[in-house]
Amino acid sequence: GFYLGAALTLLVMLLITLPLAVLLLLHVVLGLFFLATVIIRVVALLAKWRERHRQRPAPRLGQRPVYSVFVALYREAAVVPQLVATLNRLEWPAACLDIKLICEADDRETLDALAAARLGPQYEVVAVPSGRPRTKPKALTYALRAARGEYLVIYDAEDRIDPAQLEEAWRTFEGGPDHIACLQAPLIITNARESWISALFAVEYSGLFRALLPRLAAARMPMPLGGTSNHFRTRVLQEVGGWDPFNVTEDADLGLRLYRRGYRCGVITRPTYEEAPTEIRAWLGQRTRWFKGWLQTWLVLMRRPRQLVRDMGQVLVGGLILSSLAHPLLLAYIGVIAWRLAVLEATAVGPLDLTLFTLDALNIAGSYAVFIALGRIGMTREERRAVGPRWLLTPLYWLLISKAAWRAVRELRSNPFFW
Repeated sequence: GFYLGAALTLLVMLLITLPLAVLLLLHVVLGLFFLATVIIRVVALLAKWRERHRQRPAPRLGQRPVYSVFVALYREAAVVPQLVATLNRLEWPAACLDIKLICEADDRETLDALAAARLGPQYEVVAVPSGRPRTKPKALTYALRAARGEYLVIYDAEDRIDPAQLEEAWRTFEGGPDHIACLQAPLIITNARESWISALFAVEYSGLFRALLPRLAAARMPMPLGGTSNHFRTRVLQEVGGWDPFNVTEDADLGLRLYRRGYRCGVITRPTYEEAPTEIRAWLGQRTRWFKGWLQTWLVLMRRPRQLVRDMGQVLVGGLILSSLAHPLLLAYIGVIAWRLAVLEATAVGPLDLTLFTLDALNIAGSYAVFIALGRIGMTREERRAVGPRWLLTPLYWLLISKAAWRAVRELRSNPFFW
């Protein structure tokens, strides 16, 4: 906190005394972070183009271990029948399942719905005592010590899970090295036709889970996990302390924490199907929470900046945040220079401004193009047809992402642990 406050004070003083030099430096730094996130996506795109058919892990003989399945529910009584039906279809012996449905103790509606459901002996309803913070990671961590499984997976209440996903995860763990502590299943959006928001959400998820994360896993880089369908070695999860109850994007925090402890994450192919928000208000609330959690994660990691740079660099978390915050600023700069070139004489724009204008324009256009290509290359023909031409609204989608990032900065101060 002291160093951050000192740096911000110094920045304000320099902006007052040397505004042009400081703005130029900030412009270059933010541009480089933006470019770094684009390069990561380009590398993932090239790897996806070169990808050959990935063979599934070879079958292994032996008795299946107990597998813990954690599902956190809060005010979700309506989805209980669908959830139970989905979990009952998992291709895993019921005697080897440890399914924990985790609810807040005062969520009587959901608890009553679970009591009325026909639950087998593999189910256990866990009531989390009331208290702050009231977050999903707090509920999961409360139940973690009671996990009986050798492996553990997290699902959301509304997920529709490939029945063979546990089988693939188990065989991948068994056939891989011990330092692979987590496997991420791909999340696929099924309602891309409903709105332009859900369509671009589907493009984003396709690029993230079917191209970018597999590339990071192959390169043994830290992975920001998705919020569901994470499969863990239970002993490792308990060893690192589970989830941070105060971090509202607990999956990203845990993926980076595992990396710093010497563990790595991998991917599997059996998907989990989800529905994306279809309205801007719901989407914005969700994305603001994600950015707030990434900011929390970055601040925790920055307690020891030198160690952070040595361990993993800052492109994944810091670059994602800074590039999202910088996006509208870069667009504004491009607009100002373009207006000068169009209305005033070309001599009104100096060589430095013209160079930065060109680099920023290429940066922005390249980021849009890679975002679209990365998402579409991972999609099936039916998924691309469902999205249709709405990928043309990518610039507007990115501006909404920037709005969520700036809202997260404000909420980090005013309401940091609001779920």
